[in-house]
Amino acid sequence: MIRVKAALLAGALALAIATPAMAQSAADLGKTLTPMGAIKAGNKDGTIPEWTGGLTQGPAGWQPGQPYPDPFKDDKPLFTITAQNMAQYADKLTEGHKALLQAYPDTYKMIVYPTRRTAGYPQRIYDETIANATRAKLAEGGNGVIGAKEGVPFPVPQSGVEAVWNHLLRYRGEEITRRVGQANPQTNGSYTMITLQESVKYLYQAPGGTTTNTSLYFLQEVVAPARLAGEILLVHETINQVAEPRSAWTYNPGQRRVRRAPNVGYDNPGTASDGLRTNDNFDMFSGAPDRYEWTLVGKKEMYVPYNAYKLHSSEVTYDQMIRPRHINQDLARYELHRVWVVEGKLRDGTSHIYALRRFYIDEDSWQILVADHYDGRGQMWRVAESHGVQYWEVPTYWSTLDALYDLQSGRYTALGFDNQEPPYNFKPGLTAADFSPDSLRRAGVR
Repeated sequence: MIRVKAALLAGALALAIATPAMAQSAADLGKTLTPMGAIKAGNKDGTIPEWTGGLTQGPAGWQPGQPYPDPFKDDKPLFTITAQNMAQYADKLTEGHKALLQAYPDTYKMIVYPTRRTAGYPQRIYDETIANATRAKLAEGGNGVIGAKEGVPFPVPQSGVEAVWNHLLRYRGEEITRRVGQANPQTNGSYTMITLQESVKYLYQAPGGTTTNTSLYFLQEVVAPARLAGEILLVHETINQVAEPRSAWTYNPGQRRVRRAPNVGYDNPGTASDGLRTNDNFDMFSGAPDRYEWTLVGKKEMYVPYNAYKLHSSEVTYDQMIRPRHINQDLARYELHRVWVVEGKLRDGTSHIYALRRFYIDEDSWQILVADHYDGRGQMWRVAESHGVQYWEVPTYWSTLDALYDLQSGRYTALGFDNQEPPYNFKPGLTAADFSPDSLRRAGVR
């Protein structure tokens, strides 16, 4: 653990040097700060533009249900970061990106484009976020939120755990059904695509909020390959996890039984991930934050994945996206954005395979864009990237593909392949009855 503590301290000091003073307050929301709590102005160098409302409508003629065209297809790269020139950009690179560049010097690169602040949300989300700034508070120990609804609970965070809760409760629409792929390529690039059918109903973000302690319902079924097909996971996530932890159930097609699943969380292996992802790696970070001491290091300008419309394109195949050891970096887009840097150190008396985590959270959307994970020896282990797009018809900024790179095995897992699937349905008309344990049983025997 000595190396972990050293890494934590060194990282915090290095970041603090470049961190602007955090003098903003709730009174600045909608003025010098955006309604979501981001700095509205651009940076002094002009490399980050002013936020002007985001991208909240599609191009002329586009209709929901159609593939998303790339609104920035004419953008030219500014430069490419490689292992050979990374020292020139080191102050704006995460430690995880430095590790990836060094581990795969011949293939991993970061193509940097002009910054586009596309994140935008419905007006009611802005209104409730501003209201949350003075009414939301943490539950005992930080393992829950009290008094917030619909919007981000802590747009002007005062602690690391508040920033983490902003990610957990960020707006992603009110409901969604989607079919996506997950791949766990071998070191030679060979893979089997695992197809997942997912439904989510976001109760916390619904108009008027939720009258219960449940923040969302989540249902995931493995559709393919045949050897895994029929496995179903149901999760009821909670807002105040002190009062009530998450509930989970699984359906096993071989046993044809629904069972409670208390181990769906923390560092238990994620569904069909070959052990390359933990449950709380899902959506970059999900579930209870209680096993870590979270530190809000500050805000910093970093090169991060953003506006990944090339990766999202229906004209790109999975074979074109998947490469040995990492995704096809020719399709990835990186931009300079301000991010909140949050570090989580494993609490004494608790257990997790990650002794230290560092999150880089987008100031405009509260989406974790990059996550570094250290093992108990203080060594960089896994690096996660969230490649997102602005779903302008909702509107919301959210991931289209999450990739988690295991530097020790030389493999990775990626979740969210949707290029060859129907576009997400953000208005499927889901009800609470669709997420009951009985519905799980019916789905399994249909």
